[in-house]
Amino acid sequence: MSAPVLFEERAAGAHRIGIATLNAPATLNGLSLAMVDALAERIDAWEADPGIAVVVLRGAGEKAFCAGGDLHALYAGMREAGVGGGARVDPLAIPAARDFFEREYRLDYRIHAFSKPILCWGQGIVMGGGIGLMAGASHRVVTETSRLAMPEIGIGLFPDVGGTWMLARAPGATGRFLALTGASIDASDAIYAGFADHAVAGNRYEELVAAMTATTWCDAAGENAARLDALLRRFALEGLEAGPLQRLRGHIDACCAGHSLEAAVEAIAQAAVEDPWWQKAQAALARGCPSSIRLSWELQHRTSRLSLAEVFRLELAAALACAAHGDFAEGIRALLVDKDRNPSWIPATLNETGGAFIETFFTAPRATGAHPLADLGCDDPQRKPLEMS
Repeated sequence: MSAPVLFEERAAGAHRIGIATLNAPATLNGLSLAMVDALAERIDAWEADPGIAVVVLRGAGEKAFCAGGDLHALYAGMREAGVGGGARVDPLAIPAARDFFEREYRLDYRIHAFSKPILCWGQGIVMGGGIGLMAGASHRVVTETSRLAMPEIGIGLFPDVGGTWMLARAPGATGRFLALTGASIDASDAIYAGFADHAVAGNRYEELVAAMTATTWCDAAGENAARLDALLRRFALEGLEAGPLQRLRGHIDACCAGHSLEAAVEAIAQAAVEDPWWQKAQAALARGCPSSIRLSWELQHRTSRLSLAEVFRLELAAALACAAHGDFAEGIRALLVDKDRNPSWIPATLNETGGAFIETFFTAPRATGAHPLADLGCDDPQRKPLEMS
């Protein structure tokens, strides 16, 4: 049986480059708990190793960096705990969800806080859990084939893995729009939205790594980050055209810049925009899970002044509540198990998701003692301060 993550180290003068490759190309490198644990262990080891100057995180194959979390395992765990058919259980009574989300979020936060440069090679599909791995990397690289999305409203979840933090920092109302519609964006829009830093042609990966091994690194992480930036600028992919997020920014802001979710949903649905990307987003919103739509909107508003660690703690509460509520299991069933693409959401309408109902998603997940992520540091990595209207 092949290892879930392949690790290698390449000599770079007096230092080394650590390379971690998600190794499940048949499932588009879907993120499993085994992958999470292997990455966490090796990242800690590489941070403690003074010989490692830079880390590279990539996916096997050319189709995807990581298309998301292992939904089949989560579905099995939820059904084993009795979730489904409208039944709701204790959020802490689903070990598969509790273990996966807690350890995944710890890893994602660890990447954000990593003291050395991490280059994430975001080629192909980058969704859900893949976004979580990529978001915290110091050097996020996309290619001409990259497609980034957080389409969780379609499966009864929400843009988690720190997605709340990232989307809230996108320009204007674009983060709200992406959360509500799950729309995918290309390399140009990923850089525009702040989800990526550099674009490089996909066929230049090995050339880039060879250049990294030929670079003189030092013991100062800040200087190494600057040298990696300079190197990536040499490989910059030229001629990227503005994607639909940029082209349709005026429509997006007009629909989503206000403080009413209902008004935003209605405006998106009614906007007569002759663009296939917009129309696909409209259709995704129309069939999305109402509780997920409400939750995605509420999280961006409630976390505007929270630290990154606090955002992860709130997201964990919400994710476990989604697992316990039933819509998450139903969404996976409809998409991946029965594949009928006809989920039965409970509640069925957005009007039924407000008030006391949505508040149940924000209860801290603990039976006794501290929050499961209480030990995450409260001092965020350096990031641009959040400004929200």
